[in-house]
Amino acid sequence: MSESFKLNTGAYIPSVGLGTWQSAKGEVTAAVAFALAHGYNHIDAAWCYGNEDEVGEGIRQSGRKREELFLTSKVWGTYHTKIEENLNETLRSLGTDYVDLYLVHWPIALNPNGNHPVIPKTDSGARDLYLQQTIEETWKGMEALLKMGKVKAIGVCNCSPSYLERILKVATVVPAVNQIELHPYLPQHSVVKYCQDKGITVQAFSPLGSAGSPILQDPEIIAIAEKHNASVGQILISYQVARGVVVLPKSVTPKRIEENIKVVDLPKEDVEALGKIAASGKTQRFVKPDWGVDLGFEDW
Repeated sequence: MSESFKLNTGAYIPSVGLGTWQSAKGEVTAAVAFALAHGYNHIDAAWCYGNEDEVGEGIRQSGRKREELFLTSKVWGTYHTKIEENLNETLRSLGTDYVDLYLVHWPIALNPNGNHPVIPKTDSGARDLYLQQTIEETWKGMEALLKMGKVKAIGVCNCSPSYLERILKVATVVPAVNQIELHPYLPQHSVVKYCQDKGITVQAFSPLGSAGSPILQDPEIIAIAEKHNASVGQILISYQVARGVVVLPKSVTPKRIEENIKVVDLPKEDVEALGKIAASGKTQRFVKPDWGVDLGFEDW
């Protein structure tokens, strides 16, 4: 199994990284430090997670050299008109002068002068969108970062092919990555194929589903795990790597962190079986914010 994938920039990205979304305050530093001491070189962070200071402290406690690591962060919707400012906040928190990959967290801009720094709301309670800022304009802002040396590669998250087509029409730099929700209940085969055909590496967030996810109790997945004497989590992670997808499992538990990086070499029949589970009536998306606009995904 591949331990890394080659981006369209020529750089290599580790195939498994530690996710930090929804990690409780006070637990992130130890998780990052432990992961970096036990085989991980790749940390996936984001400004809106509210824990990049802890991520940075975990990196410092690990004692690892910066050049050994692959660090990812993301610009949030309220900063689409001031991307460099958001990046600078991230760099200060992480304690570095560059990130290896910087992503547009969602392709929708939020009011930069709204009533909340993360999720501004309108009087009706809906998300306060800033539709004057298009994804095309945001992507041009991302491209400008490359010339500053503060990012090594740029990409997107949560982009359907329709949004990617809009970006590609104006891009001088093709997105290196598209990070989307992926697991056997949401394999998104057509989106993955589209990206890979365009030379865009796909990353999987929420590869184990969500808290209390039925995926972890799915009998078909359990059977495959038992066959390989592996955990269900390892099978879910290995499935994505077998598809050529970078996978970002989140955990703060040392045993799970160690377990998650041990990828199983799945045979073709198991990969195909896992890819067919959603079509049997189990399709389910776990991360589905109400943006109030069509993001172009078939199941949204």
